Amino acid sequence: MHDESTATDTGLEAEQRVVDTLYGRLDTLRDEAQARLGDIRRQGPSGSPQNRSERDAFATLYEDRIAQLDAVEDRLCFGRLDMTDGETLYVGRIGLSDAEHAPLLTDWRAPAARAFYSATAAEPGGVMNRRHLTTRGRLVTAVEDDVLDVEALRTAGREGTLAGEGALLAALDARRTGRMGDIVATIQAEQDAVIRAPMEGALVVQGGPGTGKTAVALHRAAFLLYHHRERLASRGVLLIGPSRQFLRYIDHVLPSLGETGAVSTTLAGLVKNVTITGVESDATARIKGRSDMAAVIKKAVRERQRVPLTDQTVRLDGRPVVIRRSDIRDAQARARRDGRPHNEARASFAKDMIGRLTGQLAEQLEHVEADDRRELEREVRDSRPIRIAINLCWLPITPEQLLRDLFSKSHLLDDAASTLSRAERDLLLRPASAPFTDADVPLLDEAAELLGDMPSGAPRRDASELTSEEVEYAKEVLETFGSHTMIQVDAETLASRMREGTARLSVAERASADRTWTYGHVVVDEAQELSPMAWRMLSRRCPTRSFTIVGDVAQTSSAAGTRWWPEAMDPLFGGTWALRELTVSYRIPAQVAQTAQSFAKAAGLPVSELSAAREVADAVAYHRVDPSSLVSSAIRRATHRVATLAESGGGLVAIVAPEQMHDALQEELGDARVEIIGALASKGLEYDAVVVVEPAAIASRAGDLYVALTRPTRHLDIVHSEPLPRGMGA
Repeated sequence: MHDESTATDTGLEAEQRVVDTLYGRLDTLRDEAQARLGDIRRQGPSGSPQNRSERDAFATLYEDRIAQLDAVEDRLCFGRLDMTDGETLYVGRIGLSDAEHAPLLTDWRAPAARAFYSATAAEPGGVMNRRHLTTRGRLVTAVEDDVLDVEALRTAGREGTLAGEGALLAALDARRTGRMGDIVATIQAEQDAVIRAPMEGALVVQGGPGTGKTAVALHRAAFLLYHHRERLASRGVLLIGPSRQFLRYIDHVLPSLGETGAVSTTLAGLVKNVTITGVESDATARIKGRSDMAAVIKKAVRERQRVPLTDQTVRLDGRPVVIRRSDIRDAQARARRDGRPHNEARASFAKDMIGRLTGQLAEQLEHVEADDRRELEREVRDSRPIRIAINLCWLPITPEQLLRDLFSKSHLLDDAASTLSRAERDLLLRPASAPFTDADVPLLDEAAELLGDMPSGAPRRDASELTSEEVEYAKEVLETFGSHTMIQVDAETLASRMREGTARLSVAERASADRTWTYGHVVVDEAQELSPMAWRMLSRRCPTRSFTIVGDVAQTSSAAGTRWWPEAMDPLFGGTWALRELTVSYRIPAQVAQTAQSFAKAAGLPVSELSAAREVADAVAYHRVDPSSLVSSAIRRATHRVATLAESGGGLVAIVAPEQMHDALQEELGDARVEIIGALASKGLEYDAVVVVEPAAIASRAGDLYVALTRPTRHLDIVHSEPLPRGMGA
C-alpha cells in the first residue's frame, strides 16, 4: 500500500513543473504580441490610407490576442489525461504549443480533450487515468485522480502515483463570490453532451435549479465559436439574458474560456434608445405577447399610409394643381411594390407624387424645356401645402411614436386591432405619456422592422458583407506579413478589420451598434419567460435558426411565457428542434431540492425530477414568528448566516422577500453584508445562504417562490408569520 500523502506531494511537484512551463509559454506569447503591437504603434499615422488600414487591422488582432491571453491567466491548466497507449495530454482553457510547434496544452474544446469530460470506468475510451489539477494563481495546490482503467494502470506500474478525490464536490462546496464561475474543469458527461451537440437547428436544454443550465449554455457558446470559427467569425454569437444584473453576474465567463466574440444583452437591449420602466398587468402582457400582435402592428403601420376623403387643389403662382386621391393610391401602390420599410418607401411615394404634380404644371405651359421642368419640380417640392399634403398621406414615424399613438388613441387601436375583442383593446389603452414596459419591447422591434430608419441620408452597406476584392487583398497582406505574425487569422477576418472605419471595431461591437445585424448563433437563457412575439423578435436575428435555448418551464413567471416547450418551439422551428434534459442538481443540497420540489408539485408546476449531487447537514430550517417581529427575525437569521460563513472563508447571503418589505428590511439591516432582493430578480443567481421571508406572500406566483427556494448552495432559512403554502413544512 502506498503512502497517499507522499504520492500527493510527488504529484504536486511534478505538476508544478508542468504548470510553470505552461505559464512561461503564456508569458512569452503575451510579450511577443505586445512587442508586435508596440512596433505597429511606433510606425505612427504615416503612409497611405491603405498602409494605415493594414496597420490598424493587425493592431486590432494583436490587441485581441493580448486580451485573450490575459483572460485565461486564472486556472490556465486544470487537467491531465493519461492514455492507455502511453500518451499524456494536458487540458486547459486554450491550446498552447512551444516554439517548435510541439503541443503543450490542449484546448478544452478540441476533440482530443473530449475524453476528459466523457470518459467513464464503464467506457474509458482509451483513458487510463484522469487527473484534476487545482491551482491558486500559478501555484498547484491539489491533484485528484479518477482511475478509469485499473488493469492498464497496474500494467503501467502507476498505482503509487494517485492522489485525492472529489474534484466536482470540492468545486461545488466553494463559496459564492457574486460572479458566476465557469465549470470548465468539472463538466459532467450529460453536460458535455449538450455542449458538443451539433450547431444546426435549435437545441432546447430543460433543467431544474442547480443543473448548470447557464454554465452549459456559456460553455456551448465558447465551444461553437471555437469549432465553427469560419462560420461565426463574421456574424458573432448573441447571448440573451433575463436582466442586466444577471449579465453582470456572468460577464467574465466567456472571456475566461478564451472567447470574446459574443454580444450579451437583454431583449430590451436589442431595441436602442428606449428606456423600459413601466409595469403592466398580466392580462395586458399576455395580449401583447401573442403572435397575432404582429398583424396588429403591421396594420398600424399601414394605416399611416392614408388616402384623403377628397381631392385637394393647391395654387402655385396662380396655377391650380390637384392632389388627386387616385394619384395618391397609385403612387402608394407603386412605393410598396419593392417591399421596403415604410419610412424608406416614403421617398419613392413622395418622388412619384412630386413628379405627377410637376406634370400637371407642365401641361399648363407651352414648350417646357428640361431646365424649366426642373424649376417647376423645385417649386412643387418647396410648396408648404404640398409638403403637408404628402406627409399626411405617408408620414415618417418612429417605432416609439407609433406605439404611443396606437395605445393612447382608441380610434387607431380600433382600426389596427379589429380582430381583438373590445375588452382586450380596453386593456391595451393607456396615456401617451405612459412609460414602455417589457411587453412593449417585441412590439417596438416589430414596428422598427416594418418602419425602417427615419430619413437621414444614404443607406449603408451591411458592415458584415465583404467584397471579393477585400478578401483577396487581405490574402495578399497575409502572404506578405504572415510569416512575421504569431497569431492565426484567416483572410476574411483580416479583411473585416481592414475595412475603413471598422478596423478598431470587433464583430461584437459592430453587431451591438446595428439593430438589423443577424448572428450566426443565438443563446437564450431563462427562455421559458419569452412570449411568442419575443421569439419572433429573436428569429429575425438568426435566419439560419441556429439556437441554444435553456430554461426550466417550472420557473416560468411571465404571463406570456410558456410551461410547455413544444408550445413555444413548434411555431418557430417546426421539426428542427431537439430537447435535452439535465437531471442532476450540482448546486443545491438534497434537502433544499426536496423542499422546493415538494412545494412545486403541490402547486402544479411542471417540475423535472432532480437528483441532488450532495448533502449538506441542516440545510433547511423553518422559523415561525409573530408578524411584528417578521423583519427583525429575517435580519437576525441573515446576519447569523453571515457570521457562520465567515468562520469558513465567507460567502454570500441574500434575503428574498416580497417587494413591499424591502424598505423596512433595508432600514433594519444597516451595513450588514446581505443582499435584499425580490424572488423574480433572484432568477439565475446563487448565494451560499438564503433567507426566504413570508413565502405565502410570494406563492401567488408559484414559479417565483420555486425560484426563491432554489437559490442557496448551502443553507435555506424560511421565516414566516402566515401559514406556509401547501407542500412546505418542517
